[in-house]
Amino acid sequence: MTRILLIGGQGQVGWALQRALAPLGDVTAPPRLGAPGLALDLLQPATLDEAMQRLQPDVIVNASAWNAVDAAESDPAPAFALNADAPARLAQAAAERNALLVHFSTDQVLPGLGDQPQDEDTPPAPLNAYGRSKLAGERAIQASGCRHLILRTTWVHSPRRTNFLRAMLARAAVADRLQVVDDEVGCPTAADGLADATAHAVRAVRAQPRLGGLYHCVDAGAVSRFDYVRHLLTEARQLGMPLRTRPDDVVPVSSAYFAAPAARPLNARLDARRFEATFGLRMSPWQDGVRRTLQALARS
Repeated sequence: MTRILLIGGQGQVGWALQRALAPLGDVTAPPRLGAPGLALDLLQPATLDEAMQRLQPDVIVNASAWNAVDAAESDPAPAFALNADAPARLAQAAAERNALLVHFSTDQVLPGLGDQPQDEDTPPAPLNAYGRSKLAGERAIQASGCRHLILRTTWVHSPRRTNFLRAMLARAAVADRLQVVDDEVGCPTAADGLADATAHAVRAVRAQPRLGGLYHCVDAGAVSRFDYVRHLLTEARQLGMPLRTRPDDVVPVSSAYFAAPAARPLNARLDARRFEATFGLRMSPWQDGVRRTLQALARS
């Protein structure tokens, strides 16, 4: 039986992975410190050592991350601790045990230039501290020599936790209109589909280690944040969600209007063709994933 250690199992991707990885083996998703039994906090290396000794995992899946993008501009230390230092320790542990390390990264390691999807050969050039911390994590894993699968993704949404989709719905429930940037374009990606694709890739890499490496994994298509929100509101209203904002009440603005502390790539499109070709998959259209997330929210 394959032993799988899932870190960050309570997050939106981690929660979906608990289901998706279950057919592959015995999945253990330790909670953070403070819960009874085995607990794991990547900021406390001793807990990682204990988990490795007790579980002896064949696969380590790291679905944890520091995602406070704006906060990282004034205080990058927490971001580097969880996004760079912790993956380096996981890579060392994986190398020592010949385990496969699965790690999630982001489009924000790239500069986001142009208007075409960026592939894995696009030179990294992060625009913010968060992106630099994630790139440092990628490079630490690659330099470790461990067997690894790094999946860059973007604009992840699910019915759980905080994400752009849920934030926009919450605002639309009380606001007469929304101002949304129209110069950021990306690939909304459903956590459940990402988890299923990850599980499929893990099975393949376990059987053929040469397939490991760095890939982009996102739902198909791309949309501006402005058009994304208009689509969200249209679909949500059709499902009967009580929203004050109508799609026509969404107002386009430039990203410069909000003057956020951290610069974001205007082009967050990722090209997933290498992932699809390698693992024999076709990622579903982003609209399908959004519909699933909205249906789950409507049911709840």
